[in-house]
Amino acid sequence: MGVAVRKIYTTDKYKRRGEFGELLLHLVLREVFGTQPAISKMFFKDAANDTVKGFDAVHVVAPDGGALELWLGEVKFYIGRSDAIRDVVAELHDHSDRDYLRSEFAAIVAKLDSTWEHHEQLAALLDRRTSLDQIFDAVTVPVLLTYESSVVDSRVGALAGGASPSETDEYRRVFQEEILAGLAAFSAKGLPERIRIRLILVPLHTKEALLSALHARLVAWQQATN
Repeated sequence: MGVAVRKIYTTDKYKRRGEFGELLLHLVLREVFGTQPAISKMFFKDAANDTVKGFDAVHVVAPDGGALELWLGEVKFYIGRSDAIRDVVAELHDHSDRDYLRSEFAAIVAKLDSTWEHHEQLAALLDRRTSLDQIFDAVTVPVLLTYESSVVDSRVGALAGGASPSETDEYRRVFQEEILAGLAAFSAKGLPERIRIRLILVPLHTKEALLSALHARLVAWQQATN
């Protein structure tokens, strides 16, 4: 664990870094969708504070008796929902370019653990001799977007004012409306046609408060493992 926590970053200039978004995506994929990581970007940094380009997560889903699914994740750990949607849609188009994909697939295969149970199957799927049409049929792109939510902010304010911590029908209603509005805004942006996308919206009270709390926890873990 000591090596892992030091690999994330070792700097106080963390507010514009993306590692926490990548870790959040990793957690959601594992816990909600039952994926397995194929590679971990954290372990391919030359130095702790380097950034690693490419997809933000490379996972697989291996159904019993079924074909292997490759999940290539994208994250925008943002304050504004519209900014997150704008930037991730542009990135989705860039990352669906044929030359980009071939280059990224070659990099993924080169980083696979040869002892991993799905190594041969994934390497065969991403081989240059495999058609992109066949690969597209096996690829899902989970897109995780954070944003500061007016609904969550109002709820936090109500709790601070002494409201009951139990959810109310009204809170659930406006929360659902906000999420559906985010889905509609995302879907209206002209997404790449051949990519199967899973949108994951994560509304926040404030990004700064969450980042500060995560940074403090990370520093504590790093100090405990020195």
